[in-house]
Amino acid sequence: MTCAPFDLRDYFFGELNARDRDQVERHVEACNACRDELAALSATRSAILCMREEEPPRRIAFVSDKVFEPRWWQKLLASGPQLGFASAAMLAAAIVFHGMSAPSAVPVEAPAPVAQVDKKVIEAEIAKRVQVAVETAVADNDARQAERLLQVVNARLAQSDRRYEMDLKTIEHYLDQMDKRSMNVRRVAYEPPGAIQ
Repeated sequence: MTCAPFDLRDYFFGELNARDRDQVERHVEACNACRDELAALSATRSAILCMREEEPPRRIAFVSDKVFEPRWWQKLLASGPQLGFASAAMLAAAIVFHGMSAPSAVPVEAPAPVAQVDKKVIEAEIAKRVQVAVETAVADNDARQAERLLQVVNARLAQSDRRYEMDLKTIEHYLDQMDKRSMNVRRVAYEPPGAIQ
């Protein structure tokens, strides 16, 4: 602070001799701005002393390191189209396997000429059902992926809004403090030396 006869930081850290220290103490008793400045310095020192000590990292990791690469199953789960294709392929294989391995419930007899079924009609029906099942599985997977993405985006937006509000309040506080200090400096600069309270 410039209105004190000496720098308040020197006083706060005990770097002044006894005569200068007494002079600053008399000034601080009369000056609210300097008293506020000393309180702010004390609060800053208390906040710094409350912080825990941390060791610096022994090694800095880069994004290109192997540690950050996802595993094969994480890549598969993160990719919507690949997961949809894999689930559709598994469903088709299960349908084909079930159709080929299911035992017949009725003993096989010689088919009657009237009851003969066309193989092309059966294959077309199977292909149609497989296509519907694949489309349903892909649509369900896309809906789940979209919902997860929406949740992540909403969470990130909320977090960013909270940070923005905190930063804005901090900046407003510091600007207010700076305005008060500059007004005190201007007031002291225009008053005669004997008028300082």
